Amino acid sequence: MHWARIGEAGFLGGIRFLHWLYHHGGIWPFRVALCVVMPWFFLRNGLARRASLEYLARLSEASGGGTTPAPNWWNAFRHFLCFGESVLEKLIAADLRESVQEPVVAEGRESLHRLVDAGRGAVVMSAHFGNYTFLRQLWRNQHSHVRFILLTHTRHAGRFNQFLHTRNPEATVDLIHVDDVDVGTAMMLSECVAAGDIVVLAGDRIPVAPGAKGTVATPFLGKEAHFPIGPYVLAAALGCPVFMVFGARCRNGFSITVRQLAERVVLPRRGREAAIRIYLDAYVATLTEACIRYPLQWFNFYPFWNEHANEKPPKPLA
Repeated sequence: MHWARIGEAGFLGGIRFLHWLYHHGGIWPFRVALCVVMPWFFLRNGLARRASLEYLARLSEASGGGTTPAPNWWNAFRHFLCFGESVLEKLIAADLRESVQEPVVAEGRESLHRLVDAGRGAVVMSAHFGNYTFLRQLWRNQHSHVRFILLTHTRHAGRFNQFLHTRNPEATVDLIHVDDVDVGTAMMLSECVAAGDIVVLAGDRIPVAPGAKGTVATPFLGKEAHFPIGPYVLAAALGCPVFMVFGARCRNGFSITVRQLAERVVLPRRGREAAIRIYLDAYVATLTEACIRYPLQWFNFYPFWNEHANEKPPKPLA
């Protein structure tokens, strides 16, 4: 089953209610609501629950066992709760009363800052991991002139971002909904990068467009999974530096990891897939490191490894 047929977790009406609850009652009423809503969602949505358990099972095996949460129902429920907390963090960032008060530690950000200081744009590849909100706010605190352009494959994210925009215009990025990047979109993004803007996209969702073949399979947490080639093709067309950025909540605040993937992505006509695989493997290695370090903050609640094959899940899911 394609992830786009499942839809994003939650509805705009629910988000409005949660924001109203947070705005009028604060953080703890919101968390009490999560304790009511999440058990219902966890028990009702077997597909998402099984996907979480499969992810935890593969992560446990990839990390050597014992260093990441065991693949059981309790830890899968904690995984759901972390997703709920990420929604709260977005609402906090959107509320005019709040600002980021907790410490934010950014590892490896110097190269990206030097690029921005020089007035150059870049492509930032992230994932459905942690929360981009505080990452964006961190950069804007230091480079308020920089524009962030977030590419999204579904309109659910667009509606959510529009809702945040009604609360605080400064809390959102410029969002572009694309099923696939065509020539016109690529030209527009090229102009943005030339002006020093940052193009942000996720590298862990396959294309939405029917019949799209833009994927490459590579091992991720011990088993081959399909990843999109679009981000690398786009980066090559834009001819700018490419960074991998993952932001996650940690015990003492927020942790952001920045790694440069390439000064410029080069894809020759011959052997293009082999060239893409080099960049993709570097991305997957960084994503794997982030998942092991912050195991409950990768939010892909669908059959990630079973997307292109009918197979039984691993034994820990039984």
